[in-house]
Amino acid sequence: MSKIIGEQLSNIPWQEKPANTNSPVWRYSANPIINRDAIPNSNSVFNSAVVPFEGGFAGVFRCDSKSVSMDIFAGFSDDGVNWKINHEPIVFEGDEEIIKREYRYDPRVIKIEDRYYITWCNGYHGPTIGIAYTFDFKTFHQLENAFLPYNRNGVLFPRKINDHYAMVSRPSDTGHTPFGDIFYSVSPDLTFWGKHRYVMGTVDGDTSAWQSKKIGPGPVPIETDKGWLLIYHGVINTCNGFVYRMGVALLDINEPWKVIARSRNYIMGPETLYECVGDVPNVTFPCAALTDAETGRIAIYYGCADTVTGLAFTTVDELLEYMEKFPLEA
Repeated sequence: MSKIIGEQLSNIPWQEKPANTNSPVWRYSANPIINRDAIPNSNSVFNSAVVPFEGGFAGVFRCDSKSVSMDIFAGFSDDGVNWKINHEPIVFEGDEEIIKREYRYDPRVIKIEDRYYITWCNGYHGPTIGIAYTFDFKTFHQLENAFLPYNRNGVLFPRKINDHYAMVSRPSDTGHTPFGDIFYSVSPDLTFWGKHRYVMGTVDGDTSAWQSKKIGPGPVPIETDKGWLLIYHGVINTCNGFVYRMGVALLDINEPWKVIARSRNYIMGPETLYECVGDVPNVTFPCAALTDAETGRIAIYYGCADTVTGLAFTTVDELLEYMEKFPLEA
């Protein structure tokens, strides 16, 4: 048995694995948990992040409006399934130039020490990584952008590593990036980022073609007794466009740019109607994972077809065993 390093979460959303299921990840039977019209002016609610908060849960949600402008909204839940999302987007406090909005999307959230940090794709003369913190999900303080444009999918580690804040991200370009690898960066103060290290990239040929076009980090890395468990997205370019699936890798605990293991098989991909049909078809895009150290349970929140939000389940042992059964050889 492998162990998740962290806090117990007795009220983690959960359903047992259905019988005769070969996949290491299984869907919540009442998906999608958040529909596209969850708030009055939303066109879609997807690619969002949640954390435990005050005995329940809080989150930051990507809600594209009916004018299809992209912004992020705070929300709250007692059980992690039924959500009440604010009707107005987050208003940030900070430097006037930095808080000026172009667009905001695909947030991640994590508690580090005494506060909750939010990262997201922030428009600042092109996509970059915005960072902010909050204590109560009511007042939000925005910090400097982590990188120059262009970058997407900035995901903080849940604690400092070697006395530095750490982040994985995916450098990109201005458009719908037809490439993408994962890099690791550190910061002493969440302002100045450096010591960039290559983590892993796409896979050429048909060895693992589902991740042949681009990859990017998903939820906050999960600390285990074997290393950092990284759930990520991988993309293949088909005759019908991009298809987004989920993969898993294990990173070294002290040097997370070193990959210990990686699955050549995806762990979950578009299959259901709500994953295959929507504003952007054939997308399963993970952005958050709740974990319970006592049971090893993991609840994954993911965007479905860029339209609605789904919930899926797995365990640390399921993912580690799947990587061992279907390894991607270096």
